[in-house]
Amino acid sequence: MPELSPRAIAWATTMSGHAGGDLVLAHAGPGNPLAASGPILREQREAWEAEHLTAGASRAVGAGDRARPEQPDSERTCFERDRDRIVHSTAFRRLAGKTQVVVHPTDHQRTRLTHALEVAQVATSIARGVGANVTLAEAIALGHDCGHGPGGHASEDAFDAFLPEGYDHGPWGADVVLTSLNLCRETLDGIRNHSWSRPTPATVEGEIVSWADRIAYCAHDLEDAIGAGIVGLADVPPGVVEVAGATRREQLSVFVREVIGTTVATGSIGMRAPVAAALAELRTFNYQRIYTRPESVAQSDAVVAVLRALVSFYLENPARLPGQPDDPAKLARAAVAYVGGMTDRFAFDSAVHLLGWDRARLPRPQ
Repeated sequence: MPELSPRAIAWATTMSGHAGGDLVLAHAGPGNPLAASGPILREQREAWEAEHLTAGASRAVGAGDRARPEQPDSERTCFERDRDRIVHSTAFRRLAGKTQVVVHPTDHQRTRLTHALEVAQVATSIARGVGANVTLAEAIALGHDCGHGPGGHASEDAFDAFLPEGYDHGPWGADVVLTSLNLCRETLDGIRNHSWSRPTPATVEGEIVSWADRIAYCAHDLEDAIGAGIVGLADVPPGVVEVAGATRREQLSVFVREVIGTTVATGSIGMRAPVAAALAELRTFNYQRIYTRPESVAQSDAVVAVLRALVSFYLENPARLPGQPDDPAKLARAAVAYVGGMTDRFAFDSAVHLLGWDRARLPRPQ
């Protein structure tokens, strides 16, 4: 057995924790006292929601409205269970390996996972400020992009070619990727309809996430682009700077407070026109200077080529597809589902090892 370092030996001594009378504690010492009482159970949380959430907010009741009925959990509300299921799901973990804007991001640029976490932060801030259901907003936000394939929005263009109804990451996430989790109707609806091109979500929490998503990505995509040298701080449009500032921190502060203030004043989830115009101007700037610049378009085209080639391979070689469907009519959806679940790295490596592609054909770092 190799000789262990003092640090490894010290770490090993904590295997059994620390004795504290009849208890085992995480740390040596008396710890911090907390008044002994009964646990705060689901029914108490539901009673708190009934008393404290504003009219129109979603209430967690029992096991929730699920496709497959379940017994209520004694400790967690139905929306807390949804949030926990999403966080522990494979689809959520894979977001760490999926593009937000830049394929092959640097250490500090966002992935789909860090984007989801930032959307959850914005959504919970707004929900808490207006008296909506914070846990439902968090669950929707964490799950809202689980339907994205590798390579960002380019995957939607790639997969459109194989599905008569087209590929939209919101409905795909709710109706395909996350179905095994048996989430509540409200959570799935918010995930399905978070994009502004979709129908209005059925809950105020779903509407909050729609705003949180746009606020978060407009601010953090700009920050990433500035950090990468794609644009400079001086390039941020004056109309945006005047209303919301030039930095991510300033913009989030202004936009989040604006949604809260407008909502509590009017009862509608939204912004006053001048502030909404600044957010729209920021999104337009990002679209023109970041998302559709020549390097980004070339990268997206390369992603589309990879993903279409992979789906075509599995259509031509269905025996190579894990969980091959019995019904040939479902083969295209199964192939899209499998390739769509891949991380960027797995998809690009598959193009090399499975299809024999030269790596020079793959999306290039920006």
